Amino acid sequence: MSAIGVVSSCSCLRPGVWLLKPGMQKMSSFGLHTAARCAAKEYYEVLVLGGGTGGITMSARMKRKVGAGNVAVVEPSKTHYYQPLWTLVGGGAKQLATSARPTGSVMPKGVEWIKSQVTALDPDKNCVWLENDIKISYKYLIIALGISLHYEKIKGLPEGFHHPKIGSNYSVHTVEKTWKALQDFKEGNAIFTFPNTPVKCAGAPQKIMYLSEAYWRKTGKRSKANIMFNTSLGVIFGVKKYAGALLEIIKERNIAVNYKRNLVEVRADKQEAVFENLDKPGVTEVHQYEMLHVTPPMGPPNVLINSPVSDEIGWVDVDKETLQHKKYPNVFGIGDCTNLPTSKTAAAVAAQSGVLDKTISLVMKNQLPTKKYDGYTSCPLVTGYNKVILAEFDYDGQPLETFPIDQSKERVTMYHMKADMMPFLYWNALLK
Repeated sequence: MSAIGVVSSCSCLRPGVWLLKPGMQKMSSFGLHTAARCAAKEYYEVLVLGGGTGGITMSARMKRKVGAGNVAVVEPSKTHYYQPLWTLVGGGAKQLATSARPTGSVMPKGVEWIKSQVTALDPDKNCVWLENDIKISYKYLIIALGISLHYEKIKGLPEGFHHPKIGSNYSVHTVEKTWKALQDFKEGNAIFTFPNTPVKCAGAPQKIMYLSEAYWRKTGKRSKANIMFNTSLGVIFGVKKYAGALLEIIKERNIAVNYKRNLVEVRADKQEAVFENLDKPGVTEVHQYEMLHVTPPMGPPNVLINSPVSDEIGWVDVDKETLQHKKYPNVFGIGDCTNLPTSKTAAAVAAQSGVLDKTISLVMKNQLPTKKYDGYTSCPLVTGYNKVILAEFDYDGQPLETFPIDQSKERVTMYHMKADMMPFLYWNALLK
């Protein structure tokens, strides 16, 4: 996947109107795989898998189309998190509790919340299987299962998080450890990593690095910190305009960037991080650290691997313009679990939800989808405690900016949008 494609979700929800593009070409076949209506609680007109950003947003939209009683969401988690805030939690600028709400409080009123885990999908029979061999049938299926974290693919993790000086903003269990490691820093190497897999919000590993640098400047420890960004990628960011701005910041703040370096082991008892050199197979290098921020390898949820709805890797195989499944016309995907060649961010989900809403409306009328998703996504690149570069771009990595200003410049206004306005809009607008 390209550097652009691997850029969970940043927080910017585009304030403008989603772009409308010309209608798509005719599809060769448009027969729906519909199921006979089963008894109550065994069949729903619209079944949504996943209660994250995409799942809650689409269930709210579907409620208005078919009625709350005809929509169900399968989600095992009792708590819903606004994860883009975790960058600021790890940097000590926000409290973890402000990112969380009970799942029941964000579930659209009247929509059935099925508190279970999906164990298998059978799109040929229009049904899914849940825990305890429970079968649920549907007329339309929306898959919004997100992305899975795989700390265990790094030797020494996740058990290494029991030691001090190591954290990760990607997990609710480790984000506060990042702030603790940041505060406890004395002198030495501060290492920030980026894995050799697609990730959600690929800007986040850099954001915490810039916040850490700013914190140590503020507390008089900067001269004692050797800050390193070890990334598996060959570029700092996939969009040239913003990459140039970031490289200027990196040079100005004396940060070392090591490309094509992938974290493979953490020896937390010795405070050592082992990286493989992706340009030299089999060659590794060991770095001592005083602070380590880990961005874990990520991948499709296990239930999607080798599933009929997924591609060869495990991502839901959807049309990149309509979000309709390439094989099953009554199946749709949204967000991090799909193989859409764009960044996995909350902003992307916001843009996708509008397109998918139109797509499903037309499919329900036996018409061809016409609205096209252009790959719009956004990543507010936090570069300090009051500065943000607002990156917005499309499938081709071309800037797709909302405001009539140069968004590659650090701005205080964009920081407040990221830290204050976007969480408010998330809870009170997008999810509803």
